[in-house]
Amino acid sequence: MPTHNVTVPAHGQVDVTVADVGQGRPILLLHGGAGPRSVASFAQLLSAQGNFRVLSPTHPGFDGTPRPDWLTTIGALAEIYDKLLDQLQLSGVTVIGSSIGGGIAAELAIRGSPRLSGVVLADAVGILVEGHPVADAFSLTLDQLTDLSYHNPAKFRIDLSSFTDAQRQAMGANRTALAVYGGKTSMPDPTLLARLHNVRVPVLVVWGESDRVADPEYGRAFAAAIPGARFQLLSGTGHMPMLETPDQLLATVRVFVDAHR
Repeated sequence: MPTHNVTVPAHGQVDVTVADVGQGRPILLLHGGAGPRSVASFAQLLSAQGNFRVLSPTHPGFDGTPRPDWLTTIGALAEIYDKLLDQLQLSGVTVIGSSIGGGIAAELAIRGSPRLSGVVLADAVGILVEGHPVADAFSLTLDQLTDLSYHNPAKFRIDLSSFTDAQRQAMGANRTALAVYGGKTSMPDPTLLARLHNVRVPVLVVWGESDRVADPEYGRAFAAAIPGARFQLLSGTGHMPMLETPDQLLATVRVFVDAHR
């Protein structure tokens, strides 16, 4: 997808790489720990079949992009994307966040920007549900993490021996950035669940029924804490519905966006 850099005035300034595709109602698509490539195909699907303009930023540090030393938290990323929407003068924006991108989307919803028309949390992380630990990606092998992430993991095995040097470097950068933003010091955020009652924008919480990274009880907890939020379980999918069942997720998103123009 075509990308461009946007300079955002935050603590001085931050350069954010943004993929921008399609025309129509704006969507801010926030990737998870797997990096921007994990949402690229869904962005194309949204633009081609949903008549959306999809802006998908790379969280600074992912894919080897520069990250200022002060930028270390999910809340700080939400501040940057709040200012990004102002910089681009967008309105009626639907935010879709996956995994840690969902945590960023939740923080954006709390900030209450008038530029937002709705927020979709897709298998988001960021809260703690007692008795339901989130899988620790740093203690698992890639195969083990794949087993927990997909309804049908056999389709999504990754052969690292086939990776180019550039792909290996990007994966390493993503892992490093994930440790900064989503490490045990900042994820889960013990204050997030209690702050979700401040959300006033419409919210849809979607969750893969086979998600074993953060099981569906997390989705139910998010929805219960957000006034008026709706929870929807997605069949035949796990932690990565944008990759595993993109058509099902697209249909769900379109209904939500149409209801909250």
